[in-house]
Amino acid sequence: MKFSTSLKKNEDFRYVYRNGKVKANRYLVMYVVENGQAINRLGISASKKIGNSVVRHHFYRLVRESYRLHEKIFNSGLDIVVVAKKSAADVGFREIESALLHLGKLHRICNNELENKDAE
Repeated sequence: MKFSTSLKKNEDFRYVYRNGKVKANRYLVMYVVENGQAINRLGISASKKIGNSVVRHHFYRLVRESYRLHEKIFNSGLDIVVVAKKSAADVGFREIESALLHLGKLHRICNNELENKDAE
């Protein structure tokens, strides 16, 4: 992730949960709050409800890679927390990628002009 770092501290996650705007779709829940910095910070969370550690880490990798591939279309200065729903346990990369971009558009944190240029 060239333009972003990871959220790691519990207090940072709690701040985003308390103060962020939340949107959800079939596989993911996304919380977004401005952080006052020039970079985005991405946090990923998956409870034991979606599966064992192998399944959870697979989910983390899918979300991180989806974000990395599209991070240039996301606006800067945001703390983003992505939480897995139970239905996210058995889906592949394309579904997670599509769900992440869908939530980005719902939150209006994606720059559609750049995304359209990538598609051409």
